[in-house]
Amino acid sequence: MFSSPAPLDIAVIGSGPRGLSVLERLACRLVQDHQEHGGRQDHPAPSAHGVATSPRDGLGGRGPRRPVRIHLVDNAEIGAGRVWRTDQDPWFTMNTVVSQITMYSGDADDGPARPGAGPSLGQWLAATAAEGEVPCGPNDYASRAQYGNYLKAVYRSIVAALPPGVELVARKATVTAVRPRPDGGFLLDLDDAAGPLAVDRVALTTGHPRNAADPFDAAMEHFAARHDGVHYLRGDSAADMPLGEETIPAGSTVAIRGLGLSFYDVMLSLTVGRGGVFKAAADGTYAYVPSGREPHIVAGSRSGLPIPARGRNQKPADHSHRPRFLTSAALTAARAARAATTGSGQLDFAEDVLPLLLAEVAYVYYTTARRTRPGAGADTGFARALADALHHGHDLTALLREAGLGDLEPLDLKRLARPFDDAAFTDPDHFRGVLLEVMRRDLDQARLGNADGPLKAALDVLRDIRNIVREAVDFGGLLPASHTGDFERGFLPMNALLSAGPPLERVEQLYALITQGVVEVAGPGTVFTTDEAAAAFSVSSAQVAGSVRRATVLIDARIPTPDLQRDTSPLTRQLLADRLVRPFTIHGPDSGHETGGLDVTPAPYHVRDAEGAARPGLFALGIPTEHTRWFTQVGSSRPGTGRTLFYRDADALALALLDPTTDQRPLAAAGQARSTS
Repeated sequence: MFSSPAPLDIAVIGSGPRGLSVLERLACRLVQDHQEHGGRQDHPAPSAHGVATSPRDGLGGRGPRRPVRIHLVDNAEIGAGRVWRTDQDPWFTMNTVVSQITMYSGDADDGPARPGAGPSLGQWLAATAAEGEVPCGPNDYASRAQYGNYLKAVYRSIVAALPPGVELVARKATVTAVRPRPDGGFLLDLDDAAGPLAVDRVALTTGHPRNAADPFDAAMEHFAARHDGVHYLRGDSAADMPLGEETIPAGSTVAIRGLGLSFYDVMLSLTVGRGGVFKAAADGTYAYVPSGREPHIVAGSRSGLPIPARGRNQKPADHSHRPRFLTSAALTAARAARAATTGSGQLDFAEDVLPLLLAEVAYVYYTTARRTRPGAGADTGFARALADALHHGHDLTALLREAGLGDLEPLDLKRLARPFDDAAFTDPDHFRGVLLEVMRRDLDQARLGNADGPLKAALDVLRDIRNIVREAVDFGGLLPASHTGDFERGFLPMNALLSAGPPLERVEQLYALITQGVVEVAGPGTVFTTDEAAAAFSVSSAQVAGSVRRATVLIDARIPTPDLQRDTSPLTRQLLADRLVRPFTIHGPDSGHETGGLDVTPAPYHVRDAEGAARPGLFALGIPTEHTRWFTQVGSSRPGTGRTLFYRDADALALALLDPTTDQRPLAAAGQARSTS
């Protein structure tokens, strides 16, 4: 049935969510091609937003017309990857509710789960719950291991649905090199005994990197190496850290750098993982019953604030916030205005983007507060007047007073993210009391929910409009100085702290640990250094008198940021050495900034080599491209919301991998991907 007996060999390197999304869309496209050429399919792919049904949307008669062999390579767990592997402890949890997560590009229907039509994570957990087991509800949070099992179920459904002439070969190994062949294909070196792998196309969908030591890492590691019983653990997934008693003895003091999501994972490993138990009260608060095997934890960060909780979910899976201020049209107009005055369409984040974003957040904050006031309800007149005032930058004082909101605390994102910046504390007990009060107020807001709670509804907007922010920032959309200053150093830390928090119960558990003295937060502007005389690490905050603490173990509880030049993987080192890849550089009218992200073209994300030429058969998607594109850590699509960006990315790459018209010669070098005029 095939016009050419030679198979099209495709390698997908990495089988976590991004690799699996590409695999799912490859399967959808191949099933569609099989149907269009007369093949039978017991359960046709859906036509909504799963497999495309029109020639223009699909392969359009340009199907492979040859056998296809897909090689899926992962060095951790096939179908789940490293971060989501299924042997993790159950206290490592996700931070998105199960009803809002899917790996299928179309919703479930009456047929079996298959590429283009399958259950959400919540639906799958409910369907596969063991007898007597209470499954996660739609607004609950799954463990990372549960998500890994879901990913593997999706993987099995993909394999089962592949049409005749399509073979999937899974290989657990590390790819150490990708080398071009004279015919335009690639030869992959792997670290197993099976030998090299010859393929026509390659998709790099690897996950979080392990980076070479930065100066801080090197200094801490050197100090630890010179002192017996002293350990420094560099940033990584907590599931891969040596957190047992052989490294961190019971009763010792351990310092933790960072108070973000990974901090909670480390915290639980050192408490629940040591046999401690949290007891929940009827009001949702917790008490901790220690096992006696815990260390004393001293933690800190720049803000001194543990990442706050996400609001109790009140939104359906298909909820989508519709921007009113930070829109594609507004960004287009801002670029045109910049180009007219400066000759460059690159934006200034602080002047062109942030005011629109803050207006978006303020609109939701105040309209939610008005709607939820006793006896008020929705007020379209107030909403219109508020939108007009925000559009024109008018003072809101009189409008809010007339709406009965004059007593509402103003929304100040910077203050929320840095509540202790201007404060000085007389001793650690003073700081602990203030910290617990800030945490309790935030937990009260989280209990109000992300639809009826004004604060958490507003902060949810930061998640909902990420794709619009990407339109402003991706591929060098900002002026270099604004990118590094306003966006990277200003907005990103604030956004991460306020919009990406853990489940509410995790923060309640931390609250209990701080109250009971198991965990101590050092204070804002925490400094981590070494004390040679004490043969220990030192932790302190200049804003908290008497805060100095010493610890024999220091843990960096921050996930390493992607950085092409520091990535220690053999594959990245080889690609750089052979000049097949390069870091992405933002070029501006007067300056440039090398970001550390892997340089790729816009969709379908061809990798650019050292000269800027796109390699037609070599693609990259997801975390390796962070800093070229943004917010690539997203690990799922969302049910019922149509063609999400996660889906569109995977589909564009799948179509390119299968396109027989792809020219295998390197394309011409190109400069900045975004037009600047």
